[in-house]
Amino acid sequence: MKTKLFVITPPFTQLNTPYPATAYIKGFLNTKNIESVQADLGIDVILELFSKNGLQNLFQVSGFRFEVVGNDISDNSKRIFALQDEYIKTIDSVIQFLQGKNPTLALQICQEDFLPEASRFAQLEELDWAFGTMGTQDKAKHLATLYLEDISDFIVECVDENFGFSRYAERLGRSANSFDELYQALQQEPTYIDSILISLLKAKIETVKPTLFLISVPFPGNLYSAFRSAQWVKQNHPEIKISMGGGFPNTELRSLSDKRVFEFFDFITLDDGEVPIEELIANLENTDYKSYKRTFLLENGEVVYKNNSLKHDYKQAYVGTPDYSDLPLDKYISVIEIVNPMHRMWSDGRWNKLTMAHGCYWGKCTFCDISLDYIKVYEPVVASLLCDRIEELIEKTGQNGFHFVDEAAPPALMRALALEILKRKLAVTWWTNIRFEKSFSKDLCLLLKASGCIAVSGGLEVASDRLLKLIDKGVTVEQVAKVTRNFTEAGIMVHAYLMYGYPTQTIQETVDSLEMVRQLFEAGVLQSGFWHQFALTAHSPVGLYPEQFGVTKKTEAIGAFANNDIEYTDATGINHDKFSFGLKKSLFNFMHGICFDYELQEWFDFKIPKTKIHPDFIFNALEEQNDFNTKPNAKVVWLGGKPSAEIFTKSKKGRSWEMMSLTFHDKKESFDVQTSKAEGEWLISILSKISISNAKNFTFQEVKNDFEAQDSLEDFELFWYSKPVNTLREFGLLVL
Repeated sequence: MKTKLFVITPPFTQLNTPYPATAYIKGFLNTKNIESVQADLGIDVILELFSKNGLQNLFQVSGFRFEVVGNDISDNSKRIFALQDEYIKTIDSVIQFLQGKNPTLALQICQEDFLPEASRFAQLEELDWAFGTMGTQDKAKHLATLYLEDISDFIVECVDENFGFSRYAERLGRSANSFDELYQALQQEPTYIDSILISLLKAKIETVKPTLFLISVPFPGNLYSAFRSAQWVKQNHPEIKISMGGGFPNTELRSLSDKRVFEFFDFITLDDGEVPIEELIANLENTDYKSYKRTFLLENGEVVYKNNSLKHDYKQAYVGTPDYSDLPLDKYISVIEIVNPMHRMWSDGRWNKLTMAHGCYWGKCTFCDISLDYIKVYEPVVASLLCDRIEELIEKTGQNGFHFVDEAAPPALMRALALEILKRKLAVTWWTNIRFEKSFSKDLCLLLKASGCIAVSGGLEVASDRLLKLIDKGVTVEQVAKVTRNFTEAGIMVHAYLMYGYPTQTIQETVDSLEMVRQLFEAGVLQSGFWHQFALTAHSPVGLYPEQFGVTKKTEAIGAFANNDIEYTDATGINHDKFSFGLKKSLFNFMHGICFDYELQEWFDFKIPKTKIHPDFIFNALEEQNDFNTKPNAKVVWLGGKPSAEIFTKSKKGRSWEMMSLTFHDKKESFDVQTSKAEGEWLISILSKISISNAKNFTFQEVKNDFEAQDSLEDFELFWYSKPVNTLREFGLLVL
């Protein structure tokens, strides 16, 4: 029997764009002519819940709680319940507005007498200043987001405590070494949210009629819904085989031994999904096949791990272009939780997701799961193939926004991709994750910007050189400052991932790290950031060799279910939890460009030491200018157009000589440069050769040789650092 696949992402991930795993799998299956249908049950549930009918049911379901005298319900929820008619009246038009279908509603929302307001709107008083820089559409989007968050707060308190827009029952998936709590929750009656999920799943299963049901679980917040979905299918369609894959099992379920899991799933696959799925299909179509790739299953009542397939994982060139068909791309909703322009990119706008390279080219950070294949196995995709996929996705989705979801995009590949985008004259908007390494020169950042790059995110982690060395990050704080300046000056926004509580980190280092971050924001070279507390994971160097990092595991026991986050004690004995609120509150203010003059002590309600960082450390680091040493093999590229030339004669003290005036037209302005006639003629010639539209890339040495081959020209260095060339360097003459 021919296999038909149904591939889903269970609730919840993002509201604004689909999580890409199912689209990646469908794209691969297309290359094999295997029939598949995909669905994002997260957005489906959200749209069902946040609708006129959904809210009517919601208030009806929660109504009994308000009838009980003395029930402990907050004033906020009582207010929302009392205003239920206003919520029911406005919800459909607000959702349409956030889907981009009802833009004129912004005018009404911004008058602030259209939406019912509860506690989330209290923060508006703090953010009034921001609306001066936001357009009407953005302000309305932010207000509509607060409105949805108010309803979400009501759901959490009165209907389902596990609800969250981008995660569901995450608590049950985090550090679930034992399956007991999750298993127990699955024996309970389905919640109100579960009932919506099941009704949608039922309709899709009956329409698709799959023989193999694949559930991608990227995060702990998708785990409970994945099991609920599998449970319903097992109970109602036992003939359908069910498999789980994705980021959560890849990191958490590598030592799975609890057989109860297989009451819900037939298979759990690890790492890259293409070959494991291909082998599952072969097994279903031929029961004698018995070949599996990185797959857990139940055999003779015991959990076994099978990896006896002789097939190698596919190279990135052969996995196909992600396919977003079946997904309701016009129904995702863009929200603005925080007005910071960089921070909002995760929740605002529809992004096609692609990968520049499988794995991480650095692969050394000691807190990271570098022993696992998804990071360890590094394989870049060539720029021409990436651009082919970009063009295919633009044609299929009608969207030209791309988020490259790399662990860390390689600078050389980013350069090649930018050159290819510019050569093909594609109009795209893109962003990605990077390492703040010195390869990101001013000129490379200008090239990336010209190709459509608008933002990067990267791990600064702990802003302390001692700890960065211990992490094996390969960067210094000073270097990060210079790189972020290069991006910022090119017009590319920068988000930094920040960490506290790394093993052996002292209180002084935490305070100094915060001061570094404050200075980076004050200097204007960081636009956004996020602090997260260090977590010890089983597959990182710290988890594998804790004694080298002053860490002691609390237990060596391996969980029968999940096994990734490990409880530990740090040799310093410091309670890093207490820094969480102050670090995050200070960052929230820095991201909005305020409170740089506050003493660091003001962010904490306990005594902290004074910082030992010089108040001008970052300022001084940024003052240092780049040297003039240009590598002979550096590429020289001209992004501008062909100039018009005019020859004129210049006279001085009875001498006359011919000069040339070159007029260039930039997108924003026109400008002239003046040279000798010979230099001008060579300049026109070389700019034509190094133009971005040419297939061949010239090196700096080749440009120098070309200059020196002219009989009428001498001293290339003197000309290269002269005023005419410096002017061109400001307008798109790049050395990469």
